[in-house]
Amino acid sequence: MKITSAEFIISNSDVKKCPNEPLPEYAFIGRSNVGKSSLINMLTGQKKLAKTSARPGKTQLINHFKINQNWYLVDLPGYGYAKVSKTTKATFQKFITEYFEKREQLVCGFVLIDIRLEAQKIDLEFITYLGESEIPFCIIFTKADKIGKVKAQQNVAAYRKKLLATGWEEMPQYFITSSLNTEGKDELLTFIDEINESFHSNKLL
Repeated sequence: MKITSAEFIISNSDVKKCPNEPLPEYAFIGRSNVGKSSLINMLTGQKKLAKTSARPGKTQLINHFKINQNWYLVDLPGYGYAKVSKTTKATFQKFITEYFEKREQLVCGFVLIDIRLEAQKIDLEFITYLGESEIPFCIIFTKADKIGKVKAQQNVAAYRKKLLATGWEEMPQYFITSSLNTEGKDELLTFIDEINESFHSNKLL
């Protein structure tokens, strides 16, 4: 897939106010400072579509971007903010949960993981939540350019071992990416394109 258009549509904290079009949606979420905005900009080929910041936690609303006029990329607030109040965290958690559990257009969530780090408890908890809620998702490992390919594969293997130890039967589908050198871009967009084709074909039946 080649992205030829990417348009910001709306930001809000109420799932009921999300776009009403019957288009497939892909939600991107991860811990603060995982490189989510940079990844979104890399995928869409636009440097300023998603706002990047040196201050983690910049995204605080549900942000919808319409891609190629036939699917939505959804930029969600991260989890695990270190510098926001408990009240703010609770607000984020409420509408993030509502989005994943009530949004009928959602076809896949992408959980972003910093490939340089050992498995973090908060990531594992969120992945477990998605699994127990039967919400389809994949893992996107970010910042692969920061470590070598051998180390990247070792870290993914360690992550797989950790997930299996917590009760998963197999490793969820995953992608290794780098916003700096566009690693993983083609694979990720091809994956989305294949789901889109199936989604739109089923709509025509």
